[in-house]
Amino acid sequence: MLTRPVLQIYCIGDSNDALGRMLAVLRFWFTKDLKYVKGKPCKPYNSALGEFFRCNWDVEDSSPPVLGDGPKVSATGEISTERRKVRVSYITEQTSHHPPVSAFWVDCPVKGISAYGFDQLSAKFTGTSVRVTPGAHNLGIFINLKHRDNEEYRLTHPVAQLAGMLRGSLSVTVADTCYITCPKSRIKVILHYLEEGWLGKAQNRVHGVVFSYDPDNDNTTKIKDVPDKDVLARLEGCWQDKVHYTVKDTKDPQLLVDLNPLWPVPKIIPPENEQLTTESRRFWHDVTDAILNKQYGQATRLKQELEERQREKATARKDQDFEWQPRFFTQALMANGRPLLSEDGQTALKRLQEGNYHLEESAGMGT
Repeated sequence: MLTRPVLQIYCIGDSNDALGRMLAVLRFWFTKDLKYVKGKPCKPYNSALGEFFRCNWDVEDSSPPVLGDGPKVSATGEISTERRKVRVSYITEQTSHHPPVSAFWVDCPVKGISAYGFDQLSAKFTGTSVRVTPGAHNLGIFINLKHRDNEEYRLTHPVAQLAGMLRGSLSVTVADTCYITCPKSRIKVILHYLEEGWLGKAQNRVHGVVFSYDPDNDNTTKIKDVPDKDVLARLEGCWQDKVHYTVKDTKDPQLLVDLNPLWPVPKIIPPENEQLTTESRRFWHDVTDAILNKQYGQATRLKQELEERQREKATARKDQDFEWQPRFFTQALMANGRPLLSEDGQTALKRLQEGNYHLEESAGMGT
């Protein structure tokens, strides 16, 4: 784990111990935004309705369980995956423009793991920074372990601050509380991110508690309110450096994750000639090229032309009383925060697993 690129979702279900699996979820949680730890945040493009992105990651199944034992096998238990490449596939689609919401799905069938949710952010400029909060339709990341009796974990997002606007050097700070719950194993996590230091130097500290809870009476929201008898483990560390955990009735902290030697796993994307016109990298190709060539005026003009075409199509849909529907997901929004794959979405993910990128152009009136 400490000497190679990171993509820790594939090994979440390895441990035979329920606490071990929750700790593996936490290991994934602290590594999922590694690109913001290693790099600098930047403003993304404004996604167009129906725009989508898909990719694979191929990773070696070599990370040991965080706690407890567990064989490195496929979800069926028939194939050893130890030190073999496993494929994780990903697809996301802009399913709503007002409000701007994207649905996403991550799939690793050989390990029986999937993750899904809606991505929506709300940003508010506060004078010297931007406050970024989850939107109303963003209820967190949901992770399902098919071969663990369909255990489902819900991971909620904390509020973040994008600082350094005046200095021109952007950085992310977090000062909030977030939660991870698994009703089936009856284990919950409360994570508390601490604010900046007194003199403005970011500490990036996080501490937390893992404990047993009652899913039907879940009203504990603060670490100090967790009864000692329910505590399973405690966490402490820096979310941009190292995080340790200490299991109940032990004294020695154990390393959960060290981010310093880790780097994001490169994405495997379809060749450009196999990307659809609604696929993100092809859709924004000319704008991106202009930016990379420092032709900023050209980039602005091309971006404005794309956005104007979207407005024209939105007007045409309204005039024709045409109700746009997502292609890869069944609905634009879901009240429970859990998107469902459409038949096209299932096909696209299956083909991604096979390394087959062929898809027909959409006949709808999206992008």
